[in-house]
Amino acid sequence: MASLLIREIYRSIQGESTYAGWPCVFVRSSGCDIRCNYCDEPHAFHGGVTLSVDEILERVKSFGIPLVELTGGEPLLHAAAPELVRALLEAGFEVLVETGGHQDISTLDPGCHIILDLKTPGSCMQSRNDFKNLDRLRESDELKFVVWDRADYEWSRDLVRERRLEGRFAIHLSPVHGELEPSDLAAWILEDRLRVRLNLQLHKYVWGDDATGV
Repeated sequence: MASLLIREIYRSIQGESTYAGWPCVFVRSSGCDIRCNYCDEPHAFHGGVTLSVDEILERVKSFGIPLVELTGGEPLLHAAAPELVRALLEAGFEVLVETGGHQDISTLDPGCHIILDLKTPGSCMQSRNDFKNLDRLRESDELKFVVWDRADYEWSRDLVRERRLEGRFAIHLSPVHGELEPSDLAAWILEDRLRVRLNLQLHKYVWGDDATGV
């Protein structure tokens, strides 16, 4: 039976993306094959318990919340991730998948919403990006850049413009919490008239920087 190594399953308020503020069930897989300089989920690198797709589905159902996000770690490291996404969709859930962008997203059911976290230079993982994923994103999907500093912002801005990504799907620029002032990033976006969203990690403002499982 198909299974995934799962670090945690919990309910919370969605902290990012166009779904920010909505109640959501998070299914966090364990394990990641990259090490971003600004990673805020290192607890998901190791540990966890192996659960079948059916077991995960039953746990998600128990919360009574129609929105669910598969995240990590890196969820697409798990061969059964596409099967889990299909099972959740067939059960009537709205499904978000947040992935680092270095794994091929074409394996996922088109009924889910992909949030592609493309790695900026400040992550030290820029070389791992699979830029073909930009052509695989659909209008209903979303693209996120985590911005460490001005250099990260300019890299993201230039990529958005060179690839003509504005208007194709939602694009988010997210300041590294505690490292880059949101007001600075907002000023740069306004100065360049960039058609992107300022994305703040809402959960960190509600529960604090280091809280997990919320």
